[in-house]
Amino acid sequence: MNKIILKKTKELENWRQNIKDEINFIPTMGNLHDGHKKLISTAKNSNFNINLVSIFINPLQFDNKADLENYPKSIDNDITIAFSNGADVIFIPSTVDIYPPNDNNIEYIKASEELSSALCGLKRTGHFDGVCTVVYRLLNLVKPKNLYLGEKDWQQLLILKNLISEKKLNINIQSIPTQRDFDGIPLSSRNIRLSKNERQLIRLFSNELFLAKKHFKQEKTMNLKKIIKKIESKNILIEYLEHLHPYSLQKATLKDNISILAGAIKCGETRLIDHVFLMKRSPIIAIDGPAGSGKSTVTKLIAKKLKLLYLDTGAMYRALSWFLIRENINYQKENELNKILRDISIVFKSNANANQDVFINDYCVTKEIRSQEISSIVSKISSIKEIREYLVEEQRKIGESGGLVAEGRDVGTTVFPDAELKIFLTASIDERAKRRKTDLENKDSKLIDFNQLKELIKKRDFEDSNREISPLRKAKDAIELITDGYSINEVADRIIDFYNETIPKEVQNQ
Repeated sequence: MNKIILKKTKELENWRQNIKDEINFIPTMGNLHDGHKKLISTAKNSNFNINLVSIFINPLQFDNKADLENYPKSIDNDITIAFSNGADVIFIPSTVDIYPPNDNNIEYIKASEELSSALCGLKRTGHFDGVCTVVYRLLNLVKPKNLYLGEKDWQQLLILKNLISEKKLNINIQSIPTQRDFDGIPLSSRNIRLSKNERQLIRLFSNELFLAKKHFKQEKTMNLKKIIKKIESKNILIEYLEHLHPYSLQKATLKDNISILAGAIKCGETRLIDHVFLMKRSPIIAIDGPAGSGKSTVTKLIAKKLKLLYLDTGAMYRALSWFLIRENINYQKENELNKILRDISIVFKSNANANQDVFINDYCVTKEIRSQEISSIVSKISSIKEIREYLVEEQRKIGESGGLVAEGRDVGTTVFPDAELKIFLTASIDERAKRRKTDLENKDSKLIDFNQLKELIKKRDFEDSNREISPLRKAKDAIELITDGYSINEVADRIIDFYNETIPKEVQNQ
């Protein structure tokens, strides 16, 4: 399409009425830099939607008149940058257009009190109210499918997510990691106002944050007072430096796997922010659900797309069941079972087809463990206390460093109760029986009785849900997905969307 510049809200409304394509929206306050370039190009490369960039310096989010008047402006250069990096339309309204005098239809928004009362909200009274008001106004004008924002303004990102949720807007928020300049400082439109010495101060501040992150990764602890003292010793004026939970923005606790160290400093007349995310281990996705719900196939696909380790806990129970039957071991005898478990080794290895094979004591059992014989006995064997305790411990060892997606029946409730994302995947009995029938017939080329398969699945559900140890159930904080009528790719993509909404991009890239 032809490149378009719109300057009036009426022009935008008229243009929007004639557009049927979906829109990616990138709101900015101008003086575009490499961070904006990344936002615009990311949106352009993500889909075939129209890319609309707005340039508007919003007076409502400034608590200092001089700061508003001195905010850097470079409109001609901004237009060139926006179009050259993938913008199709640029909207450059005036203040009167966005906030017409005596217009009672404009809704002035109050930002989430919980989210706006920390960090930048401590001293910038009304700032986030102004951000919410202008973004809500622009969203109603543009009506985008996707809103692209940078994680540099993490608190703002959380507040806008909350706004979109509260207003029940059907808009996806897509974020990109904080973009940094050659010397490591976060890109900001205000950087142009920094003197050489002031730039050195923000560089030192950012460097201290990354040193704290490195120390936290090794020691899993941090001394905030010590960090503040060290920064202040370099003649850096700290406005705030806080160690918080990344989503509630409340004080971080020892149980938090992911937290955020966020701060603001004054460099002359310029105020700059930066943050780093701290992690004890990489994120974990836990997917539970009944037999035939598609867990294994979906989990494999997610692991491949996100480049995570795939942990099939069900395969571990099946492998052990296969071994006990093959060796004719009386698993009802506790002493005999404990002796056997001490010498068991279950590992996963990638094969030549880039799939995962299961080995028990160096014997590949990938195909054998999917037989109906194993399916009919595995629930009974997996309910044995000694077996569950042994395999849960083995699974936790595999997940110590995180960076995996695990599936089973008690992954989110027992194995990884602190997983960052928990999914409970299910489907109707008929749908699950149909899938399992197709799967078995494709593997064995034998006709399988559908009704018999339904009864086996019902029996398995009952046994899994009523066993005494770690019964199949949905974790309180799990998201339930009913997969009837959806393809494997659609289900996997939905879970990946949840992952992207839950885990900061900066953390995903670590």
